[in-house]
Amino acid sequence: MNATIHSKLTNSKRRIERRLDKTDLGDCGRPMFTASNIHYEIAQRTRGVAHGGIGAMHALARQLGLVDAIDDDLHLLKIHLPYHESDHVLNFAYNVLCEGSHLEDMELRRNDVNFLDALGARRIPDPTTAGDFCRRFTQADIDTLQATFNKVRQRVWQQQPAAFFDVAIIDMDGSLVETSGQCKQGMDIAYDGTWGYHPLVLSLANTGEVLWLVNRPGNRPSHEGAAAAVDRVVSVCRDGGFPHVLLRGDTDFSQSEHLDRWNAAGHWFVFGFDATPNLKAMAEDLPAAAWQPLPRPPAYTVQTQPRQRPDNVKEAIVQAREFENRRLCSEDVAEFYYRPTACRQAYRMVVVRKNISVAKGEKLLFDEVRYFFYITNVVILKPEQIVWTANHRCNQENLLAQLHGAVSALKAPVNTLESNGAYMVMTALAWSLKAWWALMLPVGPGRWQEQHAREKQWALRLEFKSFVQAFVRLPCQIVRTSRKLVYRLLSWNPQQRIFWRLVTALRC
Repeated sequence: MNATIHSKLTNSKRRIERRLDKTDLGDCGRPMFTASNIHYEIAQRTRGVAHGGIGAMHALARQLGLVDAIDDDLHLLKIHLPYHESDHVLNFAYNVLCEGSHLEDMELRRNDVNFLDALGARRIPDPTTAGDFCRRFTQADIDTLQATFNKVRQRVWQQQPAAFFDVAIIDMDGSLVETSGQCKQGMDIAYDGTWGYHPLVLSLANTGEVLWLVNRPGNRPSHEGAAAAVDRVVSVCRDGGFPHVLLRGDTDFSQSEHLDRWNAAGHWFVFGFDATPNLKAMAEDLPAAAWQPLPRPPAYTVQTQPRQRPDNVKEAIVQAREFENRRLCSEDVAEFYYRPTACRQAYRMVVVRKNISVAKGEKLLFDEVRYFFYITNVVILKPEQIVWTANHRCNQENLLAQLHGAVSALKAPVNTLESNGAYMVMTALAWSLKAWWALMLPVGPGRWQEQHAREKQWALRLEFKSFVQAFVRLPCQIVRTSRKLVYRLLSWNPQQRIFWRLVTALRC
């Protein structure tokens, strides 16, 4: 970042701080919103875009070689008139980054001449053409595209510090995608009556990146196809520089027929395991000395003084109306070795015993004991640490919520199983671009190193809409000269110092 930009950012920050100064409130005799006699005009020369950060995202994609990699590996179009495969793929991702949530939103970008100029495009595909492109995909083509993304992903990982490559934690889960359509090929009814699809998502918990996505009919079990997908992404992580891989999943993914193979290959795993009657009997037969209280680490560290807990309004209503109320009284943890039927060797089985009191109003009815089991081959962690590690997998639920809502990737706008799978993969690229954007942030040496590292982690963990608001929704004037395309920022926000760090790094 040069001195001129640094000075302008400092002045912008100083101006907003003067307006927000609590000691200078100005005239309080009238409301703050005083604008009146408002007029609209059309600019003659000045041209701008609302999502000026899209230029930085495209510069990132070009520097990582994403554009060339897509065109080299994916071959769906016999003649490029006028679009290439990369144009279509990036059109899906950029539509989401510019806050589009449907295929139809591409038409807004397509008719915005300033947006086209900002990306150096004469035109971009319309929604109908984008849908036709999705229908060209077979499952092999979808796998090829995801392999291309993972190849680019490894280039991002190669620029990370050594601490980044401690262990790759791979989470896996399925998520139902409901559709009201009746003519979508491959749709089916799920266990809860939902009609639609049931995609499988494998993600890297370290960064939140989607490593693999497979679309399936709605009636398929969560674990179907997971073993083959795990083998693919494990190879990606190993080749990307991770010496160790940890697989995590709920009870649906404790595929005992694959545990011996994964253990022999040196992969660690922590899976939930069904509380079958024989396992419950084994847990009940454990001596009292085998059980230890399960401590729960605090969710966060209090920086100042702990706040007083507010009154539990829901609890009071449940008691007053004498609804059945279950309270967790205590948790204990123990372990024993267990050999599943499909395995040739025994593995650690960590069991959590939850003591629950069941009451109605103020009356205690009875005590209930529930058991939760986790199978693992990790021997360097204590039982309580195994439980914490398994519980942290729940963060993938937040990722799935982001893919459903903010990114709009888990939708079914097209008419076949494969075309909807292609739509999900191409739209989820926007989430990966967000992660790559954060990972490519430089961490300089010296006194700013710690702050830069915190900002990098903060950007990596941002929700998608917050990321778009901070780094993509930047009103910019577009100035075209003979040799360069200039994005001139028209507003300031507190995150622009982080934005300029990456822009400077991309140019260098």
